[in-house]
Amino acid sequence: MPSPEPTVTESGDRGDDDTLDLELPPELLATAPGTGTAPAEGSRSASEPASEPASRPVTAPGELIGAVDRWPPVDGPFGTFQLVPVRPERDLPLLGAWMNDPDVAAYWGLAGDPDATARHLRAQLEGDGRSVPCLGVLDGTPMSYWELYRADLDPLARHFPTRPHDTGIRLLIGPAEYRGRGLGAALLRAVAELVLGRRPACRRVLAEPDVRNAASVAAFLRAGFRLAAEVDLPDKRAALVVRERPGHRAP
Repeated sequence: MPSPEPTVTESGDRGDDDTLDLELPPELLATAPGTGTAPAEGSRSASEPASEPASRPVTAPGELIGAVDRWPPVDGPFGTFQLVPVRPERDLPLLGAWMNDPDVAAYWGLAGDPDATARHLRAQLEGDGRSVPCLGVLDGTPMSYWELYRADLDPLARHFPTRPHDTGIRLLIGPAEYRGRGLGAALLRAVAELVLGRRPACRRVLAEPDVRNAASVAAFLRAGFRLAAEVDLPDKRAALVVRERPGHRAP
Protein backbone atom coordinates (compact mmCIF):
# COMPACT_ATOMS: atom_id res chain seq x y z
CA MET A 1 0.00 0.00 0.00
CA PRO A 2 1.50 3.40 -0.92
CA SER A 3 2.44 5.75 1.84
CA PRO A 4 0.06 8.64 2.50
CA GLU A 5 0.94 11.91 0.83
CA PRO A 6 1.85 15.10 2.64
CA THR A 7 -0.61 17.38 4.28
CA VAL A 8 1.86 20.21 4.80
CA THR A 9 5.57 20.79 4.78
CA GLU A 10 5.93 23.88 6.91
CA SER A 11 4.26 25.64 9.76
CA GLY A 12 3.05 29.13 9.14
CA ASP A 13 3.37 30.18 12.77
CA ARG A 14 6.71 31.86 13.53
CA GLY A 15 7.64 34.05 16.44
CA ASP A 16 8.83 37.64 16.26
CA ASP A 17 12.40 36.63 17.05
CA ASP A 18 12.56 34.68 13.81
CA THR A 19 12.90 37.80 11.69
CA LEU A 20 16.15 37.84 9.78
CA ASP A 21 17.86 40.89 8.30
CA LEU A 22 19.69 39.69 5.21
CA GLU A 23 21.09 41.75 2.39
CA LEU A 24 19.92 41.20 -1.15
CA PRO A 25 22.39 39.96 -3.75
CA PRO A 26 24.64 42.66 -5.29
CA GLU A 27 22.97 42.42 -8.69
CA LEU A 28 19.67 43.42 -7.10
CA LEU A 29 21.04 46.05 -4.75
CA ALA A 30 21.88 48.10 -7.81
CA THR A 31 18.17 48.60 -8.41
CA ALA A 32 17.50 50.14 -4.99
CA PRO A 33 16.12 53.67 -4.92
CA GLY A 34 18.60 56.35 -3.93
CA THR A 35 22.19 55.24 -3.58
CA GLY A 36 21.65 51.71 -4.79
CA THR A 37 23.50 50.33 -1.80
CA ALA A 38 20.82 50.16 0.88
CA PRO A 39 20.34 46.74 2.47
CA ALA A 40 17.13 44.86 1.89
CA GLU A 41 14.23 45.23 4.24
CA GLY A 42 14.37 42.46 6.87
CA SER A 43 11.95 39.66 6.19
CA ARG A 44 8.96 39.38 8.48
CA SER A 45 7.46 36.15 9.69
CA ALA A 46 4.92 34.54 7.40
CA SER A 47 2.12 34.89 9.93
CA GLU A 48 3.13 38.27 11.35
CA PRO A 49 0.82 41.19 10.51
CA ALA A 50 2.27 43.44 7.82
CA SER A 51 3.61 46.75 9.08
CA GLU A 52 4.79 49.91 7.36
CA PRO A 53 8.23 49.08 5.87
CA ALA A 54 11.24 51.07 6.98
CA SER A 55 12.12 51.68 3.31
CA ARG A 56 10.59 50.96 -0.03
CA PRO A 57 11.13 47.44 -1.42
CA VAL A 58 14.05 47.37 -3.82
CA THR A 59 12.36 44.98 -6.24
CA ALA A 60 8.93 44.39 -7.62
CA PRO A 61 6.93 41.61 -5.93
CA GLY A 62 8.07 38.25 -7.25
CA GLU A 63 11.33 39.53 -8.75
CA LEU A 64 13.51 37.68 -6.26
CA ILE A 65 11.83 34.43 -7.31
CA GLY A 66 10.86 35.27 -10.85
CA ALA A 67 7.65 35.86 -12.75
CA VAL A 68 5.80 32.80 -11.48
CA ASP A 69 2.65 34.00 -13.24
CA ARG A 70 4.44 33.36 -16.54
CA TRP A 71 5.76 29.92 -15.67
CA PRO A 72 4.22 27.31 -17.95
CA PRO A 73 1.85 24.52 -16.92
CA VAL A 74 3.36 21.07 -16.41
CA ASP A 75 1.83 18.01 -18.04
CA GLY A 76 2.31 14.60 -16.44
CA PRO A 77 0.55 11.39 -15.52
CA PHE A 78 -1.23 13.39 -12.82
CA GLY A 79 -2.78 15.75 -15.40
CA THR A 80 -2.00 19.40 -16.16
CA PHE A 81 -0.66 21.35 -13.20
CA GLN A 82 0.10 25.05 -12.89
CA LEU A 83 1.20 27.44 -10.16
CA VAL A 84 -1.03 30.52 -10.03
CA PRO A 85 -0.01 33.41 -7.76
CA VAL A 86 -2.54 34.00 -4.98
CA ARG A 87 -5.05 36.84 -5.19
CA PRO A 88 -6.56 37.25 -1.72
CA GLU A 89 -9.81 38.77 -2.96
CA ARG A 90 -10.37 35.61 -4.97
CA ASP A 91 -8.63 32.92 -2.96
CA LEU A 92 -8.97 33.77 0.73
CA PRO A 93 -12.23 31.85 1.35
CA LEU A 94 -10.75 28.69 -0.15
CA LEU A 95 -7.44 29.00 1.67
CA GLY A 96 -9.19 29.81 4.94
CA ALA A 97 -11.23 26.62 4.63
CA TRP A 98 -8.10 24.55 3.99
CA MET A 99 -6.31 26.11 6.97
CA ASN A 100 -9.20 24.98 9.19
CA ASP A 101 -8.80 21.35 8.22
CA PRO A 102 -7.38 19.75 11.39
CA ASP A 103 -4.72 17.88 9.42
CA VAL A 104 -3.49 21.17 7.95
CA ALA A 105 -3.94 23.25 11.10
CA ALA A 106 -1.70 20.88 13.06
CA TYR A 107 1.30 22.16 11.09
CA TRP A 108 0.37 25.59 9.72
CA GLY A 109 -1.26 27.04 12.83
CA LEU A 110 -3.63 29.30 10.88
CA ALA A 111 -6.98 27.83 11.87
CA GLY A 112 -9.78 30.06 13.07
CA ASP A 113 -10.56 33.53 11.85
CA PRO A 114 -9.76 34.12 8.14
CA ASP A 115 -7.85 37.23 9.22
CA ALA A 116 -4.97 34.98 10.30
CA THR A 117 -4.64 33.62 6.77
CA ALA A 118 -5.10 37.11 5.33
CA ARG A 119 -2.21 38.44 7.43
CA HIS A 120 -0.08 35.48 6.43
CA LEU A 121 -0.66 36.26 2.75
CA ARG A 122 -0.33 40.03 3.13
CA ALA A 123 3.10 39.72 4.71
CA GLN A 124 4.32 38.03 1.54
CA LEU A 125 2.37 40.02 -1.03
CA GLU A 126 3.43 43.36 0.45
CA GLY A 127 7.05 42.29 0.95
CA ASP A 128 9.97 42.59 -1.43
CA GLY A 129 9.22 39.44 -3.38
CA ARG A 130 11.39 36.96 -1.52
CA SER A 131 8.31 34.72 -0.96
CA VAL A 132 5.53 34.12 -3.48
CA PRO A 133 2.29 32.39 -2.39
CA CYS A 134 0.58 30.34 -5.09
CA LEU A 135 -2.36 28.08 -5.68
CA GLY A 136 -1.62 24.73 -7.26
CA VAL A 137 -4.24 24.18 -9.96
CA LEU A 138 -4.67 20.65 -11.30
CA ASP A 139 -6.75 20.20 -14.45
CA GLY A 140 -8.40 23.54 -13.73
CA THR A 141 -9.17 22.86 -10.05
CA PRO A 142 -7.31 24.58 -7.18
CA MET A 143 -6.14 21.77 -4.89
CA SER A 144 -2.97 22.88 -3.12
CA TYR A 145 -1.20 25.88 -1.66
CA TRP A 146 2.49 26.55 -2.30
CA GLU A 147 5.02 29.09 -1.12
CA LEU A 148 8.17 29.56 -3.16
CA TYR A 149 10.75 31.53 -1.22
CA ARG A 150 14.38 32.58 -1.32
CA ALA A 151 15.82 30.30 1.34
CA ASP A 152 19.06 32.31 1.46
CA LEU A 153 17.02 35.40 2.44
CA ASP A 154 14.75 33.55 4.86
CA PRO A 155 15.13 33.03 8.63
CA LEU A 156 16.01 29.44 7.72
CA ALA A 157 19.49 30.75 6.89
CA ARG A 158 20.10 31.22 10.63
CA HIS A 159 19.80 27.49 11.15
CA PHE A 160 21.16 25.88 7.97
CA PRO A 161 24.02 26.93 5.65
CA THR A 162 22.17 28.20 2.60
CA ARG A 163 23.73 29.31 -0.67
CA PRO A 164 22.88 32.25 -2.95
CA HIS A 165 19.60 31.71 -4.80
CA ASP A 166 18.60 28.58 -2.88
CA THR A 167 14.84 28.30 -3.36
CA GLY A 168 12.52 26.89 -0.73
CA ILE A 169 9.16 25.16 -1.10
CA ARG A 170 6.30 24.98 1.38
CA LEU A 171 3.20 23.00 0.48
CA LEU A 172 -0.15 21.89 1.69
CA ILE A 173 -2.65 19.76 -0.18
CA GLY A 174 -6.11 21.10 0.54
CA PRO A 175 -8.96 18.73 -0.34
CA ALA A 176 -8.65 15.38 1.43
CA GLU A 177 -9.53 13.48 -1.75
CA TYR A 178 -6.22 14.55 -3.30
CA ARG A 179 -4.16 13.04 -0.48
CA GLY A 180 -2.87 9.49 -0.26
CA ARG A 181 -2.74 8.95 -4.03
CA GLY A 182 0.96 9.42 -4.74
CA LEU A 183 0.13 12.88 -6.03
CA GLY A 184 2.18 14.87 -3.52
CA ALA A 185 5.50 13.32 -4.53
CA ALA A 186 4.70 13.70 -8.24
CA LEU A 187 3.85 17.37 -7.87
CA LEU A 188 6.87 18.06 -5.66
CA ARG A 189 9.10 16.56 -8.32
CA ALA A 190 7.41 18.61 -11.03
CA VAL A 191 7.64 21.88 -9.11
CA ALA A 192 11.30 21.31 -8.17
CA GLU A 193 12.10 20.73 -11.84
CA LEU A 194 10.10 23.81 -12.78
CA VAL A 195 12.03 25.95 -10.29
CA LEU A 196 15.38 24.68 -11.53
CA GLY A 197 14.30 25.14 -15.13
CA ARG A 198 13.02 28.71 -14.71
CA ARG A 199 15.65 29.96 -12.24
CA PRO A 200 19.09 29.36 -13.81
CA ALA A 201 20.93 30.88 -10.83
CA CYS A 202 19.29 28.43 -8.43
CA ARG A 203 21.36 25.32 -7.74
CA ARG A 204 19.27 23.80 -4.94
CA VAL A 205 15.64 23.49 -3.93
CA LEU A 206 15.08 23.14 -0.18
CA ALA A 207 12.18 22.26 2.08
CA GLU A 208 11.73 22.03 5.83
CA PRO A 209 8.88 19.64 6.70
CA ASP A 210 8.15 19.02 10.34
CA VAL A 211 9.85 15.79 11.40
CA ARG A 212 6.51 14.66 12.87
CA ASN A 213 4.96 14.78 9.40
CA ALA A 214 6.39 11.47 8.24
CA ALA A 215 4.18 11.33 5.14
CA SER A 216 5.47 14.71 3.98
CA VAL A 217 9.11 13.80 4.53
CA ALA A 218 8.60 10.53 2.65
CA ALA A 219 6.99 12.35 -0.27
CA PHE A 220 9.95 14.69 -0.59
CA LEU A 221 12.34 11.75 -0.60
CA ARG A 222 10.30 10.04 -3.33
CA ALA A 223 10.43 13.29 -5.29
CA GLY A 224 14.22 13.18 -5.50
CA PHE A 225 15.13 15.20 -2.41
CA ARG A 226 17.66 13.92 0.11
CA LEU A 227 17.66 14.38 3.84
CA ALA A 228 20.49 16.82 4.59
CA ALA A 229 19.94 17.49 8.30
CA GLU A 230 17.47 17.85 11.12
CA VAL A 231 17.36 21.40 12.42
CA ASP A 232 15.65 23.05 15.38
CA LEU A 233 13.62 26.00 14.14
CA PRO A 234 11.74 28.33 16.49
CA ASP A 235 8.42 26.57 15.91
CA LYS A 236 9.42 22.96 15.20
CA ARG A 237 12.13 20.41 14.57
CA ALA A 238 12.45 20.20 10.80
CA ALA A 239 13.78 17.65 8.37
CA LEU A 240 15.87 19.75 5.99
CA VAL A 241 15.57 18.14 2.56
CA VAL A 242 17.51 19.21 -0.51
CA ARG A 243 17.31 18.58 -4.22
CA GLU A 244 20.36 19.73 -6.18
CA ARG A 245 20.55 20.68 -9.81
CA PRO A 246 22.07 17.68 -11.62
CA GLY A 247 25.85 17.91 -11.56
CA HIS A 248 25.96 20.36 -8.63
CA ARG A 249 25.70 18.10 -5.60
CA ALA A 250 27.83 19.28 -2.70
CA PRO A 251 30.40 16.87 -1.23
